[in-house]
Amino acid sequence: MFTGIVETLGHLAAVRTRDGVRIFDIAAPAIADGIAVGDSVSVNGACLTAVAADPDGFTVELVPETLAKTALGTLAVGDAVNLERSVTPSTRLGGHIVQGHVEAVGEVVALEDEGGGARRVRVRAPDDILRYVVRKGFIAVDGASLTVVDVDATTFSIAFIPHTLAVTVAGGYHVGTHVQLESDILGRYVERLLGAGVAQPGQLPPIEQQPIEPQSIEPQSTREDPQ
Repeated sequence: MFTGIVETLGHLAAVRTRDGVRIFDIAAPAIADGIAVGDSVSVNGACLTAVAADPDGFTVELVPETLAKTALGTLAVGDAVNLERSVTPSTRLGGHIVQGHVEAVGEVVALEDEGGGARRVRVRAPDDILRYVVRKGFIAVDGASLTVVDVDATTFSIAFIPHTLAVTVAGGYHVGTHVQLESDILGRYVERLLGAGVAQPGQLPPIEQQPIEPQSIEPQSTREDPQ
C-alpha cells in the first residue's frame, strides 16, 4: 500500500526484454538504500516488485498483463518516473490509500498556466474511472495523490502547485501524454456494498436491544466491620 506522496524521481537506466517480460533498471540513489529484493515500489503508480537492488537503484520486471494495462511499456531509457516505497506502520498518510493497482490509462488533453508556476491539467479518462471521480475527491495520477478540481462527462482536471510540478513527472506533461490512473478504493467498496444489497441508503439495519433485567442493589454500610 502507498500514500500517493511521491518520494523522488527516478530515471530508467536500462530497458530490455526477455521472453516477453520487460525489465527496467531504475536509477534512484535517493531511496535505493531503503529498497531490498522483494520490496514493493510504486513506479508511476504501478506496484512493482524489486528483483534486484544496489546502492544506485533497483530492477523490476513487467509481465504482459502489466504492459497491457499501464503506460509503462511506452517508457524509454532516460525517462523520469515517480517513485514511492510502500508504507510502514509509522508512515504519515499524507495522501490517500493507493494500492498501486493501475486501473486505466488516461490522456492529457489540455494544460493551462495559472500564474505563479501553477498549472491546470485536464485528463480524459474512461467511464469506468470517471464514475468514481468526484469534485474535491482523490485520484492517483502516475502514482501521485491529487485532488480533483472538477469533473465532466469525459474528463477531470487537477490544479498542480509548483512544488508538485518540480518533484514529479507532472512537470513534463504535454497534450497527448498518457498517464496511469487509479481511483479511490473507498468509492469502489461503497459501490460494491450497495450493489450487493449489504447496505442501502437510508436503510440501516435496526439495532437489536436486549431487555434490561431489574437488579436489586444491596445498600453498602459506611461503618467499618468490627475487629
